[in-house]
Amino acid sequence: MSPALRRQGLVIVATLATAYVASHFFRAANVTIGLDLMRDLQIGPEALGALTGAFFLGFSAMQIPCGFFLDRFGPRRTICGMLLVAVVGATVFTLAPSWLVLLGGRTLMGAGFGVMLIGSMVVISRWFPPDRFSTMAAMVLSIGLLGNLAATTPLAWGTEQIGWRGVFGLMVGFTALAVITVWLVVRDAPPGHPFLARKAETPGEMLRGLMEVLRNPSLPFILVLNFCNYACTFTIQGLWGGPFLREVHGLTRIESGNVLLTAVIAYQVGMLTFGPLDRLLDTRKWIAIFGTTTIALILGILALVSEAPAWLAIAAIIGIGFLSASSTMIMTHGRGTFPDRLIGRGIATMNTCVMLGVACMQTLSGVILGAFEPMADGARSELAYRSLFGFMCAVLLVAVAIYSRVADVRPSDEVRARAAEGTRLG
Repeated sequence: MSPALRRQGLVIVATLATAYVASHFFRAANVTIGLDLMRDLQIGPEALGALTGAFFLGFSAMQIPCGFFLDRFGPRRTICGMLLVAVVGATVFTLAPSWLVLLGGRTLMGAGFGVMLIGSMVVISRWFPPDRFSTMAAMVLSIGLLGNLAATTPLAWGTEQIGWRGVFGLMVGFTALAVITVWLVVRDAPPGHPFLARKAETPGEMLRGLMEVLRNPSLPFILVLNFCNYACTFTIQGLWGGPFLREVHGLTRIESGNVLLTAVIAYQVGMLTFGPLDRLLDTRKWIAIFGTTTIALILGILALVSEAPAWLAIAAIIGIGFLSASSTMIMTHGRGTFPDRLIGRGIATMNTCVMLGVACMQTLSGVILGAFEPMADGARSELAYRSLFGFMCAVLLVAVAIYSRVADVRPSDEVRARAAEGTRLG
């Protein structure tokens, strides 16, 4: 690929990553405004968990359809169309007068933003070689995490100044601008790529392709860790981390927002750290196992230590933020098991499992915390949070044990396979 095309590919990926900021902001916002929503709407933790999980239910429901759309219509048209759905959902959420309307708006947001990650990964797989996939995917996630940053201290400050609805209105405008920019900048593949000369698949052929993805023998093992890893980490980073710091350790909204902001920065540093590791260590499986196991150990410490000092809770949340970046290796591992013609459906299938896991865990987390009687001031007890952390620790350890049985897909193997294919075609 010429230097000009490489630069064009970088601009395209950077544009998608910038649009991805909105997805991260809206999915993570409840960790900062969750207690405000509970007070304003007079709802309990079960309802907040369901409201937060609704984003991921909508997200996961659209993964397989978006995989079909990406393979059939290409990333540019698919991403722009689905982002318009997200704009509608975000507008409904911002103006909603009740919990039920909020629920509908958040579900639409999830459905619309569901295309961003898989669409970006499809574009990366066509503009860059396989051994650069994890690095470029880490770049997308790292830039997208600016949305998580905005959903911490900036959102807390903005809520105190103009209310959370005012801040959400600004992000609706940002998302609308992102739709226009993606349409103007993004291209599905570089000139000469087979995708541009493809013959459109019939509905029957597309369905057979999906069945081929589902018959992948490595997929079940990868999906188990996909389902559990991000579900557990984002239940802390995107829902209960803030309330835990405020209710158990007495931090203010701004102070807890600062901790969550630091955790997001740690996540971004982790993305830049873990992204190139597969090329350096020539493994993906063992990086994913290391990261997930360490997160489980941190959760285990939080579960076992009674009356833990605030510094330990803060360090744990920041550490989990850094190690959460290892989840990119699970997606990269899975992507390596699919041929290019199935890449949209393959990544969509994996991401369906990721987001369905988050929806289930966030909903279940509300049930777990709601099972404990609130204290006199309405706050959840330390025991309630410790029980939640212990449950997530056990879930991650079981998932790692199952995932450990799958074969690795090393970058060096993919490079050799690509070279051999080029030699054969040449």
